[in-house]
Amino acid sequence: MYDVYEIRKDFPVLNQLINGKYNAYLDTGASAQKPQIVLDCMRRIYESEYANVHRGAYHLSELITADYEKARLQVQNFVNAKDAREIVFTRNATEGVNLVAATWGRKFLQAGDEILISEAEHHANLVPWQMLCEEKGCRLKIFKLAENGAFVWENFATLLSDKTKLVAVTAMSNVLGSLLPVKKIAQAAHEIGAKVLVDACQFAVHHKIDVQDLDCDFLVFSGHKVYGPTGIGVLFGKLDILEAMPPYQCGGDMVANVTFGKTTFDEPPARFEAGTPAFVQAIGLAKALEYMQKLGLENITSHEKELTAYALEALGSIKGLKQVGTAPDKGGVFAFNVDGIHPQDLCFILDKEGVSIRTGHFCAQPIVNRFGYESLARASLGLYSTKEDIDALVKAIRKAQTFF
Repeated sequence: MYDVYEIRKDFPVLNQLINGKYNAYLDTGASAQKPQIVLDCMRRIYESEYANVHRGAYHLSELITADYEKARLQVQNFVNAKDAREIVFTRNATEGVNLVAATWGRKFLQAGDEILISEAEHHANLVPWQMLCEEKGCRLKIFKLAENGAFVWENFATLLSDKTKLVAVTAMSNVLGSLLPVKKIAQAAHEIGAKVLVDACQFAVHHKIDVQDLDCDFLVFSGHKVYGPTGIGVLFGKLDILEAMPPYQCGGDMVANVTFGKTTFDEPPARFEAGTPAFVQAIGLAKALEYMQKLGLENITSHEKELTAYALEALGSIKGLKQVGTAPDKGGVFAFNVDGIHPQDLCFILDKEGVSIRTGHFCAQPIVNRFGYESLARASLGLYSTKEDIDALVKAIRKAQTFF
């Protein structure tokens, strides 16, 4: 049974008051809180198991190296990859996208090739492709979503052509909450010989990932969004594609042999993990993913689906509040504007009421601008979110309206 009130006890930060009030944390879309099991795991490593990985023949180094590679196996299990060598640890999802752009993109793309993305992409899945297109003479093409933020197949299919070499799309918009049919997108892209990269940063928080079922070529997500630590992310890549890619950065632990005359490089994933990796963070991430799997991804999805419906109705009851992104197939992210109140002012007042939300363009400026705004407010759910969080949000917004 999914008892969200028992689950909240696992998160120390949620059991404290904010400005003397109930802590309604509604910014998991930016970064999730951490369960005690993750905090304990990382503290234990630093206190009693710390040493560098892959570099020592002594007990502590062998112990931590084994734990680091077990973390890779945990991530493999979480995304259902065929092989642990398909899991590359990065600093975050942003580095994962940049890695693909700098290695696969530079090697395999040429002038005249096209990269296709949606208008709802995070800057991390937009700017690297802009820069690559400028460098290589490629074209970046953008397909639009519907007015309610829903995916429109015709808008995508019209721009897909034999010139398309890469489709890079979010599985769930961090502004609109819209869920894109990435499996169907991958099938269509592969039919014309294009590769597919999926940004799963928001999706991984709420839904089960199966890269074999999606048949994507690359997939990225960040540890800090899935209840793990900062400074760690994941790049999944099909093994044969990773093997054909050159290194991203050079240094220690990614080489097979080094002489002054020539250097040869290790196989994936080591080839892409130069230097001392964030191994404590990787092990912490594995513990967070284990925590999610023990709760059950299906249970998390079900809980948040019910809460999303509750939030949509509750926000819809507020006069003067305009929701941005109301697609039927939508996750627990709610961007909105309140008439007469700047989002930053709204956030300040909500904070005084113990409610934490995000404001701005959420590193997805083009989609925010498309709907006629420079800045919006955004509430987002996590596995620990409750109806009381939504109630506190609605009450605080109504209080803010009395000041303007």
